[in-house]
Amino acid sequence: MALHTQLPIYKVAYDLLDVVTDLAKNMPRDFKASIGGKVRDEVVEIVTLIYRANVARDKAAHLQDLVERLQVAELLIRLSRDKRLISTKQYAAAVELTTSIGKQASGWRRSASPASR
Repeated sequence: MALHTQLPIYKVAYDLLDVVTDLAKNMPRDFKASIGGKVRDEVVEIVTLIYRANVARDKAAHLQDLVERLQVAELLIRLSRDKRLISTKQYAAAVELTTSIGKQASGWRRSASPASR
């Protein structure tokens, strides 16, 4: 078992946290704490779930939670673009990272399932 900080999915999730922190920082005051804070909290939870999945014997539940949190983060990021709180370029950068995390989480979940052993 590798350290969770050395996993490719962790590195992409950390990059996403960096991106959404900047997005939230530049949002208008009315949305900075609500939408921006919620996006940042969801991504922090994603990073935490990567750690939990890495150390757990049964990884499936943590990876399922991770995918659900990722869906919420994507929804809020899309809402931010639709409400013009972030630019389309910022949205594209964030979605590229969420897509990568989703693919890696799905692959990890498949490889960790009992049928693949």
